[in-house]
Amino acid sequence: MRYSHKLSDAVHILAYIEIYHDNDLSSTAIALSVESNPGLVRRLMSALRTAGLLATQRGTATPELTRDPAEISLLAIYRAVETDDNLLHIDDQTNLHCIVGGNIQETLRVAYAKVQAAAESQMATITLASLIADIWQRERQKEQS
Repeated sequence: MRYSHKLSDAVHILAYIEIYHDNDLSSTAIALSVESNPGLVRRLMSALRTAGLLATQRGTATPELTRDPAEISLLAIYRAVETDDNLLHIDDQTNLHCIVGGNIQETLRVAYAKVQAAAESQMATITLASLIADIWQRERQKEQS
């Protein structure tokens, strides 16, 4: 099973832009921090721009958040970059002639919808500002040890 890192990378990009706002904000510089490639960074930045979370200008490395980090929720970032909004996925290849196989898909659809709603509710309460504050706190703790 392959996991998507789009959300993590998008949060990383936005935090990087906010923290390093006076430094090199090229996709190459950001990619070094993400340990990815500049093309992926540009694609994610494009999705963030389309969602109205990021402003960029073609030909310049000056991306800016369009809102205060306290106004950007983890849910907004998630919806900006994830093409498949479902956190959990159902195996549609089951034996429909089996009691379990014939009913598991709908049973899981209901359960997974509850999990999705709960996750999105929590994601709506987490802001980019709180994530950035945590990054700074962890950095201070490293410096003190």
